[in-house]
Amino acid sequence: MALPEPFSARELCARLAEERNRPLELLPLPKPTVPGTPSGMWLATEAGDYIFYDAQTSALHQEHIIVHEIGHMMCDHRSAGDGQRLYRHLDITDPRSVRTVLPRIRYSDVQEQEAEMIASLILEAAGRIPAPARLSGTLGGLESAMGLRGAGRRGTDMPCSRG
Repeated sequence: MALPEPFSARELCARLAEERNRPLELLPLPKPTVPGTPSGMWLATEAGDYIFYDAQTSALHQEHIIVHEIGHMMCDHRSAGDGQRLYRHLDITDPRSVRTVLPRIRYSDVQEQEAEMIASLILEAAGRIPAPARLSGTLGGLESAMGLRGAGRRGTDMPCSRG
């Protein structure tokens, strides 16, 4: 998927919704998040996709949260346990209902790492964060010899596990 220029997480969501042929709505969380609670969440329901994000943080952080949740969508991650039963009873217009679900949503460390990698790749491609510096010296030689130089930058490589 081509990134919007100029880049905006909202426009990326609009393109993703069109590509997936499903509504995708961005919704601010009703209260600021506190340490130990998620600052964002993706819910996939029969009606569409919803990304909740902490709107009480900086614009840059909001963008990162949203793109991180897009990473979960792109990898088709699922929450631990039977989240679908919970989603059927979720009223996204009721902040208490959303807050009730938040603590129950947990992803494995691998899923979090994948979503974070996708967020980093998207934000790097959009010019929001600098590209990592190439390794030099012995480490650069090893990277090149192992065929790792430039790995993951070909557009077809997705850091999602399939299992």
